[in-house]
Amino acid sequence: MSNSTDKSLADDAEALPLAGFTIGITAARRAEEFAALLERRGADVMAAPTIRILPLVDDTELEQVTEAIIAEPPELMVATTGIGFRGWVEAADGWGSAEPLITALGKSRLIARGPKAKGAIRAAGLREEWSPESESSSEVLDRLLDEGVDGVRIAVQLHGATTEWEPLPDFCAVLRAAGAHVLPIPVYRWNMHPDVDRIDRMIGAVVRGDLDAITFTSAPAAASILTRAKELGKLPQFLHAMRTAVPVMCVGSVTAGPLEALQIPTSYPKRYRLGALARLITDELPRRSHNLRVHGHDTAIRGQAVIVDGQVREMSATSLIMLKALAASPGRVVSRHELLAGLPGDSSDTHAVEVAVARLRNALGDPKMIQTVVKRGYRLAVDLEYEGEEDAE
Repeated sequence: MSNSTDKSLADDAEALPLAGFTIGITAARRAEEFAALLERRGADVMAAPTIRILPLVDDTELEQVTEAIIAEPPELMVATTGIGFRGWVEAADGWGSAEPLITALGKSRLIARGPKAKGAIRAAGLREEWSPESESSSEVLDRLLDEGVDGVRIAVQLHGATTEWEPLPDFCAVLRAAGAHVLPIPVYRWNMHPDVDRIDRMIGAVVRGDLDAITFTSAPAAASILTRAKELGKLPQFLHAMRTAVPVMCVGSVTAGPLEALQIPTSYPKRYRLGALARLITDELPRRSHNLRVHGHDTAIRGQAVIVDGQVREMSATSLIMLKALAASPGRVVSRHELLAGLPGDSSDTHAVEVAVARLRNALGDPKMIQTVVKRGYRLAVDLEYEGEEDAE
């Protein structure tokens, strides 16, 4: 390969560092913006919004809580999200209660979990007492516990519906255990997105390892897809894939909470922003890519793509399944029966494997990258020395 070609490939990798990667997006809000950030870096995006935010105006429970706060302002109020706080004020305005609500909250000590909640508080003409630099609910909780909350009446803005994976009910439970009188504020509600077919396809893609990463921008989105995986009877496989094969990238620690509680490794940026998350993905995924040197070719195997010497190779789903099976233990001989078991359909004809291998060789561009081992099967021709394979053709 010439120096000019090497430079061209390096330039392409720098300009499109996510070329060949397929990334799952579960966001409902700002999903198109987030997808655009990733696609500009060369990624393919699989989008499946997992939640739907429900309107507040007709929420009887929220109206009742609002009336209680107006009648008796809490000593302390914790605002967790900007959209939630703004939506609460807008809903109160629809009931004719916005001004009394703001007056009541002006008598409370206000804590904002992050800058968006802080901005919403200030937009309402109020002022927060404190906001953690980490934007973390756990830091808010630690501060309150250090101050002492026994007997203190605390209003806590919730994210939405309560599920077994929702982190804020635990936040409230810890405060109650410390003696606080907690008043939960269901400022908005969410339920599973009605397009469950897309959610199901996302779950299947994670289980099969077709994604190079899955991303979450809210804790409810994570809770919703976990709930759906459980309904499908695929929760164990889904969790195993996220623990072992598909990196999980979150916008922040609150979002990561329900996943980390299930021992799923997560990564998130220091600044809880979509742009920061896109940069984290851009930095981390190329380092995590399954890279091999195969018969003199630099080969990167990704969720739904293969890159050979810097070029994305067009490949069928069957060819990709075959290649992943061969790459699971690079250099190990994989028998025809093992490869046949992974092929779609119910064929028991090992000739189907020979046809699939021929197509894979053609897709890779160099047939010698897949080596036939007489009477035993096939292996990737990785550039390493393996003993006992002198019978390879």
